[in-house]
Amino acid sequence: MSQQYRSRPLGSDVALSEAYDTALLDLDGVVYAGGHAIVHAVESLGSAREGGMHLAYVTNNALRTPDAVAEHLTELGVPADATDVITSAQAVARLMADQLPSGARVLVVGGEGLRVALRERGLVPVESADDDPVAVVQGFGGPDLPWGRFAEAAYAISRGAVWFASNTDLTIPGARGIAPGNGAAVEVVRIATGAEPQVAGKPLPPMHRETVLRTGAKRPLVVGDRLDTDIEGAFNGGVDSLLVLTGVTDAAQLIAAEPRYRPTYVDRDLRGLLTGQPEVSEDGDGFRCGGWTAGVRGEALVLDGGGDAIDGLRALCAAAWTHAGEGACGLDAQKAVARLDL
Repeated sequence: MSQQYRSRPLGSDVALSEAYDTALLDLDGVVYAGGHAIVHAVESLGSAREGGMHLAYVTNNALRTPDAVAEHLTELGVPADATDVITSAQAVARLMADQLPSGARVLVVGGEGLRVALRERGLVPVESADDDPVAVVQGFGGPDLPWGRFAEAAYAISRGAVWFASNTDLTIPGARGIAPGNGAAVEVVRIATGAEPQVAGKPLPPMHRETVLRTGAKRPLVVGDRLDTDIEGAFNGGVDSLLVLTGVTDAAQLIAAEPRYRPTYVDRDLRGLLTGQPEVSEDGDGFRCGGWTAGVRGEALVLDGGGDAIDGLRALCAAAWTHAGEGACGLDAQKAVARLDL
């Protein structure tokens, strides 16, 4: 994908599972939410895999080990091995190992996924600032992470330890809604210390590097639910992306997206891997997709026609992104989006 701004979602004459050799799938909000499989995910991934597509699971959640993630996926009906899972814990551990000597002590603020990844890279996890760590690494530690862990991080950083973070996602989707993510916890330590961490996870290059090294993908397709991690990460890595509307991003946010947040393709859920993608074409002063036509009237986006609501959203994206160019679309999209009932 070119770094030039995208003005509309692309079409595909063949199923995406045939057009790309590897799907780099986010987990939370794409495959599952709150531990339960998202509707259509299991059967869609099974069909894609049977058709020859390699499935890799790429998550910014550093809490669990790849073994634990693979076991959970298999229990949900998505067979996976630990080698199919790439985590931000692995990415940050490689980033740290490139800068720290083998055997260096690292204060861990997070879960077992971080500890396993550090050991894999020859680093030694410790629990206290009094253990003389040369670095601090912070990753999502689950809802029960004690407040005292942030204090230990602050103590160590103030004594000169280098600070790393697996990722800075401010939120994480769950079964009951949207909860604070690791980025919110990172902000606590940032406020306390005034320091800035080195970050490895999506959308930054260390995560893309880790993913390519571990999967060997030649024609990857990033599949995610977040504009600011999944889609931006694909943009930064120069690869195509599919946004699914089963997680954090809603239609209004997608329409308003500035270039680095605009996906190549848009679909409701993971069934989008198994189909071609309809063309979005110019139609007079507007854009047509399926039975819908979208355009700009005054300071608002307008939508006419009917049919599949996702086609209407694709047409609206084309109208909004073209109008916005290299910026974010500030047009009123409320009435147009309401027509889609997504």
